[in-house]
Amino acid sequence: MELPINPPVEPMLAKSVPRIPTAPGMTYEPKWDGFRCIIFRDGDEVELASRGGKSMTRYFPEVVEQARRQLPERCAVDGELIVIRRDGPGGQARLDFELLGQRIHPAASRVRLLAETTPADFVAFDLLAIDNEALLDQPYPRRRARLEAALAGVRPPVHVTQVTTDPETARRWFDVFEGAGLDGLIVKPADLPYEPGKRLMFKVKHARTADVVVAGFRWHKSGPVVGSLLLGLYDDGVLHHVGVSASFSMARRAELLDELAPYRDTGGEHPWVHGDHERGQRIPGGVSRWTGTKNLEWEPVRPELVLEVGYDAMEGDRFRHTAQFVRWRPDRDPRSCGYDQLDRPVRFDVDQVLRGDPTATVEPTTAGPA
Repeated sequence: MELPINPPVEPMLAKSVPRIPTAPGMTYEPKWDGFRCIIFRDGDEVELASRGGKSMTRYFPEVVEQARRQLPERCAVDGELIVIRRDGPGGQARLDFELLGQRIHPAASRVRLLAETTPADFVAFDLLAIDNEALLDQPYPRRRARLEAALAGVRPPVHVTQVTTDPETARRWFDVFEGAGLDGLIVKPADLPYEPGKRLMFKVKHARTADVVVAGFRWHKSGPVVGSLLLGLYDDGVLHHVGVSASFSMARRAELLDELAPYRDTGGEHPWVHGDHERGQRIPGGVSRWTGTKNLEWEPVRPELVLEVGYDAMEGDRFRHTAQFVRWRPDRDPRSCGYDQLDRPVRFDVDQVLRGDPTATVEPTTAGPA
């Protein structure tokens, strides 16, 4: 591969801010909930590079083929790999991060099958190089104009993300697009060059809290301390596994082990030990698709502790991302921790977002497992 810039290249990143920033010349775009990916193409040679520098080329053969068909002959394009689910409630299309995660699989036969049954789309949002020209030093508005010109003829499953410089439009996107599975907003200051690995952009995400039941934990990979807390919510008397809380200092991990000690459950009555499959109970377990060997065994804890966590959004019946530990809630009855407390966005069709058609036909949703 002989491009003006070649992999590995760390993508430019964004730092979290609590409110949508405004300043002259700022550009706003939807924050796609997928895998960050820089596509490098030099003729028939295509490389899909992840944010961490790992190659994703073998996992997404259909994206490689689309890159050969639709991207410029020699280019480096920054964007996002997404999977769209179109069989949800009401027939509306929305992003599905869980299905996207299943695409990372060690077996070649499985990779081929998933490429056919759950193909990925690519959403482009920056142009880093084209032909013999590197664009990293050019201001973002100029890179955006070059991106639109270079990808003017693309068709789904390749897209160019929509943008706006109007803060009011951005606020409406922030409220409405969540219902299509999007993650918030990315905000790019005026005249921003592309600096790999630097957090020079801004991201605004939805922030919410919920009271959940702690029903287990996993050990930390470095030793006998808590790696993550396993969280649950009740629905009609059934405790469903909804995610984890895992961001702690090593000192706090040791403290958590002491705090959980009185509740360690060595008996066989724990609601997740066997699971209520007839009622669709979600329980922890399984093997990580990212490593294939990661130990996901867990230790049961009597479901008597309530924890307040911060989260951004739900993916079906679970937290889309790792929940943040806020505080213990000894005043709460675990059985009162149900899905009815969750703030669910209105439904919105992701195809409208991809088409640049934000005219919302939205439907209310109800709480509870999907």
